[in-house]
Amino acid sequence: MTKENTNGMGNRRGSVRWQLLVMLSIGVFWAGCASAPGVNPKGQIGVVDPSRVLNETEAGKKVKESLNAFMKNRQTLIELEEKELKRMEDDLIKQASVLSATAKREREEQFRRRMMEYQQKVTELNREVQEKQRDVSDNFRGRVEKVVAKVAQQLGLLVVLEKGKGAPTLYNDGSLDITGPVIEEFNKGGY
Repeated sequence: MTKENTNGMGNRRGSVRWQLLVMLSIGVFWAGCASAPGVNPKGQIGVVDPSRVLNETEAGKKVKESLNAFMKNRQTLIELEEKELKRMEDDLIKQASVLSATAKREREEQFRRRMMEYQQKVTELNREVQEKQRDVSDNFRGRVEKVVAKVAQQLGLLVVLEKGKGAPTLYNDGSLDITGPVIEEFNKGGY
C-alpha cells in the first residue's frame, strides 16, 4: 500500500473521482436523451381522469343511463313491496280489535314472515345492483384502457397514471393530462 492510501487522502480522492464520474455519466445520459429526436424524459408520462371519460363520452353517458335504469327498476320493486307491507300493517291495526287472539297471532306471524321476505329481497336486489355496477364498471374500464393505450402510443408515452379522487396521482402538471385526447378517441367509436 502506498502512503497516500493509508492516510485516507487517497480514499477521498477516489471517492471524489467516482462521484464526478457518476455525475458526468448522468449528465451525458440526459444530454443524449434531450438531443435524441422524439425522446423527452419529462413527456414520457401522462395522466388520465377516468371519471371525466365516463361523464364526457357518449359511451360513458349510455353506461350511466343503463345503470340508472337498472337501479330505478330495482328501486320500484322495493317500493312495491314496501306498499304491500304497509297495507298489511294498516289492515292488522284496523282489525286488531275485532280479531280473536288466535287470528291476531296468525296475522302478526304472517306479517313477520312477509317482513323477513322483504328484507331478504332488499338484500338480494342490493347485491344485484352492486354486481351490475361492478360488471359495468369493469367492462367500461377495459374499454377505457384500450383507448388510453392507443392514445399513449400515438403520443409516445411510456406510462399513463390514473388521476382523480382516490387515484394514486396526488399532483401532476396540467401538460401531462391526456384525458381530452382520450375522450376524443373514445367518441370516434369502435371501443
